[in-house]
Amino acid sequence: MHRYLLDADDDLAREFDMRTRLAARTGTTARVLLAELGECDLTVAFSALGNGFGLLVLDGLIAFEVAVGDRTATELVGAGDLITPARDRTDAMLECRAAYRVLAPAQLAMLDADFAARVRPWPQVVQALVRRASRRTAEIDEMRAIACHPRLEVRLDLLFWHLAARWGRVEPSGIRLTLPLTHRVLGQLVAAERPSISHALARLSNAGLITGSAGDWHLHGSVQTHLSSLADRDAGRQSDTHGRQAAANGSGSGRRRDPSRRLVGS
Repeated sequence: MHRYLLDADDDLAREFDMRTRLAARTGTTARVLLAELGECDLTVAFSALGNGFGLLVLDGLIAFEVAVGDRTATELVGAGDLITPARDRTDAMLECRAAYRVLAPAQLAMLDADFAARVRPWPQVVQALVRRASRRTAEIDEMRAIACHPRLEVRLDLLFWHLAARWGRVEPSGIRLTLPLTHRVLGQLVAAERPSISHALARLSNAGLITGSAGDWHLHGSVQTHLSSLADRDAGRQSDTHGRQAAANGSGSGRRRDPSRRLVGS
């Protein structure tokens, strides 16, 4: 199946004025691959790219999973993202395994060597693809920063707001996020085990911050109210911990200072 890329990607079409868009429309024809649910082997597609740009996601949702040892990190890839084949590293000392898992049926446009040759008269296409690649790198950097927060509830809350900026829909009570994110996928996004994700989501739900389940999440309030609420809960937790420690220390010191306890049995 082939499609006119400017018809399938509105953001890319806006790079052209109306007259230039009509001229470039035919030149931006691309072959489209359909990716069904489950693990997706893109090896053949990558090998067919030649010196092309890569695979452009037109719609759907794909989890890009990278495993080192027994741990897997995940990146969500959606419409507008450019997927490129990994380059072999001769200096790599760790075994790294990569896989693509389709979470929602996707369409991928093959921007191969022939496509690159056809769009040479229109540098707007190349410039737009470079910006897409830069945006993806920036989102990965933001995810790395989110994963550095020590408290799992904070990591999850920040993750949902990060995803809501791109995939969320504004509602009167907050934002609705309709993404098929299982507890397993969430754990791979924020560096946590699945049982811990379940407990953290329950705490966020009990606090009235995030409710729902896989495929239909609701973020109540705003980013500011969420962070304020989590900070207050953290302060309260630390105060309780310090109080218990002080009580335990006071009780222990009392036993050590009471000489009568040593004299009773003498």
